[in-house]
Amino acid sequence: MRSLRRHPLLVPALLCAFAVLAARPTDGGDGGAGEGAYGSADSGISGQVARLYEDAAVATQRYEAGRLKTEGQRARALRVEALLDRERRESAVMREDLGRIARAQYRSGGGLPLTAQIILADSQDELMRGQHVFSQTQLAVNNAIDKSRRAERRLAADEAKAVAAWQALEQRNAELAGLKRDIEQKLDQARRQLQGQADASVAAGACRGAVRLDQPRKPVTNAWVAPVEAYTLSAGFGSGGARWANRHTGQDFAVPIGTPVRAVGTGRVVKVSCGGAFGIEVVVEHMGGYYTQYAHLAAVTVDQGEQVSAGQWIGQSGTSGNSTGPHLHFEVRVTPEMGSAVDPVPWLAARGVPLG
Repeated sequence: MRSLRRHPLLVPALLCAFAVLAARPTDGGDGGAGEGAYGSADSGISGQVARLYEDAAVATQRYEAGRLKTEGQRARALRVEALLDRERRESAVMREDLGRIARAQYRSGGGLPLTAQIILADSQDELMRGQHVFSQTQLAVNNAIDKSRRAERRLAADEAKAVAAWQALEQRNAELAGLKRDIEQKLDQARRQLQGQADASVAAGACRGAVRLDQPRKPVTNAWVAPVEAYTLSAGFGSGGARWANRHTGQDFAVPIGTPVRAVGTGRVVKVSCGGAFGIEVVVEHMGGYYTQYAHLAAVTVDQGEQVSAGQWIGQSGTSGNSTGPHLHFEVRVTPEMGSAVDPVPWLAARGVPLG
C-alpha cells in the first residue's frame, strides 16, 4: 500500500561534513561484537550516499520546477501555433482578395491611361467620377498589398518564434533528464558499494563503529515519528511467507538502500549487531518498557549504549541478512529479543503516527 504521508527522502540540508568516531566494540547479540572502526572508505560511502540523497532531492525539486516551466512553454508554443494557423488563413484570404481586385480592374478597365479617360469622358463630372473611382480602387489595392506584406512578415517572425520555443523546450527537458540521470547513476553505484560493505560485515559477524553523519537541520518536534520519511508499506505484522518460520514479526517499509532510518522515539541503543537473519540491526529501548528494532540495515550511525532522540538517524537501510530486496524491517517488542513483538502499526498510531 502506498504511503499517503509523502515527503522528500531528506529535509533539504547541506550534508557536507561528517566525522568518524573511534571504534568501540559493540556487544552483538546475534552476531557478536566486532573489533575495529569504519575506515575512511566505509564512512566515505555512507556519507556519499547521504549527500547523493540530498542531491537527488534537490534535483527532483529542480526537475519538478522545470517541468512546470516547460508546461508553460508548451502552452505558449501551442498558442503560437494557433496564431500561425490563423495568420496563414488570413494571408490566404488576402491573396484571394488581391486576385479578385485585379480581375475586377481588368474587367472594368480601371487601368485605362489618364489621357484615354479624358478623351472618352462625355463631361467633366464623368471624368471626375472616374478619377475618384480610380483613386479609391488604387487605394484599396495598395492597402491590400501592404496588409498582405505585413501579414507575411509577421507570419515569418512568428514561425521563427515557434521553432525557437519548441527547441528551448526540448533542450530544457534534455538538460533536466540528464541531471537526474547522472545523480541516479552515482547514487546507484554508491548504494551497491554500501551494501557490499554491509554484506561483508554480516559474513564476518562483526559490526564496526558508527558512521557519524550530520543530522538534518530541521528538528523533529513530535515525540514519535515513522522510522523512515517516505516509504511503501510491504509485508505486515502476522503475514505468512516462505521466508518466516511462523508469521512475520514486524512491519516492512520498502525503501532504497541508504535511506536514512530514524529512531521512532527517545530512547537508548541497547543492541547493535551483525549476522543472522536480521543482518545488521539496531534495537532501541524506550520509556514504558517497549523496544524497537531496525533490521536489514546497510550501515549504523549510532553505538550501543548511546542515547537517541525521536527522528535521529540511527542507520541507513539496506538488504542485509535474510532479505529479498531493499527494505527496513521494523519491530516493536516488549523485550529486547525476538519473540516478544507486537503489531507496530496500531502501536505507532496510538502515538500519533498513522501509517498508510
